[in-house]
Amino acid sequence: MGIDYGQKRMGVAISDSAGSIASPLTVLPATGRMADDAASVIALADQYEVERFVVGLPINMDATEGPQAKLTRAFAGELGALSARPVDLYDERLSSWAADRLFDEAQLTRKQRDARRDAVAAQIILQGYLDAME
Repeated sequence: MGIDYGQKRMGVAISDSAGSIASPLTVLPATGRMADDAASVIALADQYEVERFVVGLPINMDATEGPQAKLTRAFAGELGALSARPVDLYDERLSSWAADRLFDEAQLTRKQRDARRDAVAAQIILQGYLDAME
């Protein structure tokens, strides 16, 4: 399961059973309380029998980590501690930009984009991870 963690929303994607193709799944509202946010992701993961989490790590273009990267690391730690599943961090640089490019090509309205952006960003993160593991 791929996760684009944010303080307002969490995009979620899932792969096929072979672990080769990622698809956007949903966008979960974030509460701002990491344990609660992790629990909602875990509940969804239980439904889909997820074996591993891939959390997008927002690294700056100069390869430094800012405040959101620190929050994301903390969320990934909470997710691993509460679920006992492996959690991998994956560089998510440009994932939201790539999602926006897809939306430009699809000519979606702003409202349609906003409803899907985080899940598509999670899909891009997860697909990048799956491709790197091949």
